[in-house]
Amino acid sequence: MGLDQYSELKNHLWDEETKEYKYKEGENVLIAQWRKHPNLQGWMENLWESKGLRKTDEWNEFNSGVELILTLEDINRLEWEIREKNLPETEGFFFGENSDDEYKEEDLAFCEKARGLIGEGKTVIYTSWW
Repeated sequence: MGLDQYSELKNHLWDEETKEYKYKEGENVLIAQWRKHPNLQGWMENLWESKGLRKTDEWNEFNSGVELILTLEDINRLEWEIREKNLPETEGFFFGENSDDEYKEEDLAFCEKARGLIGEGKTVIYTSWW
């Protein structure tokens, strides 16, 4: 067991009539995956809370089933935090040790990819399971 983290592209189809992407039933598309990157998890949970999504009727913790939609502003802020080595120290029973340095290049590549997808009008999410 352990902390498994994913960023996914919500499955979209181009609607020629409305000229926009619309959600399609089915699987999301994996963009990035992390294993035991606790400080990224802490950053995402803080973002989730800042958006007022904490402790709803359906979800009371940032864990399986929660899909956090990431905006361009979120991605830009995340990239800055990574470059400044400013992800929050986060601990959890299944989270593992600080792995910021190990994941730095992958994190920055994720930010670049996510920024491009969001720029195309697509929806990028973060989800995790522990």
